[in-house]
Amino acid sequence: MTRLLTDAEGNPVAVTNAEAKGEFVFLCEHASRRLPERLGTLGLSEDVLKSHIAWDPGALAVAELLAARLDGALIHQRFSRLAYDCNRPPESKAAMPVASEIYEVPGNRAMSEAERRARVDELYRPFHDAVSRFVVERKAGGRRPVLVTMHSFTPVYFGRQRAVQLGILHDADSRLADHMLAIAVADGAYDVRRNEPYGPRDGVTHSLIEYGVRYGLPNVMIEIRNDLIRDEIGQRGMADYLEGLLAKSVAALSAQ
Repeated sequence: MTRLLTDAEGNPVAVTNAEAKGEFVFLCEHASRRLPERLGTLGLSEDVLKSHIAWDPGALAVAELLAARLDGALIHQRFSRLAYDCNRPPESKAAMPVASEIYEVPGNRAMSEAERRARVDELYRPFHDAVSRFVVERKAGGRRPVLVTMHSFTPVYFGRQRAVQLGILHDADSRLADHMLAIAVADGAYDVRRNEPYGPRDGVTHSLIEYGVRYGLPNVMIEIRNDLIRDEIGQRGMADYLEGLLAKSVAALSAQ
């Protein structure tokens, strides 16, 4: 049998504050740039492996702050999206990308079917099962989680500057996103846009559909331009803003 992870590498999924009393469940699918030992560097330089193609810089730090402040649970993937992007289903070509933006990923080009299956079974399935189990248990206990997936994006993509600072993304269920956008546009603190810099057409709403829409839960995906959260000061400032935005939006949604 082809294995990907060694015993020493441990569980690919981390769950923080599992006994949280708050309603929020935060996901961070691109939390880490760490690669499984057996994949080596995938043929990439250290600089590339530190870049946005390997992970979402700052996203986990902001998610941790929000989970602590809002007494929410946090579930995140401990390995790089280059090994397996847990915001993509196994049938998606983007799940194990052979190219990301301007970079080729040589180590993903010649995988055997057994190697592909190992990545699905050892990275995606544990993450999928952990989130699904958590949501089901919460609902069985009479609680309705609010699902928030946390991401960051590069300010320059294919050589083009991105003006948007915060993206509020949704798929078929826009209830929570609608409230967040209304509040954010009114306060004018950031350039906040709907389904930018990515949206459903780009295939980025898998987690929203799988763990939110599927279970009838309020859900939203937050994309933060990563230059705003590159250090602790920026991360805390963004967490301050999002804490208020999420709390106000969920309150407005509940009042409907």
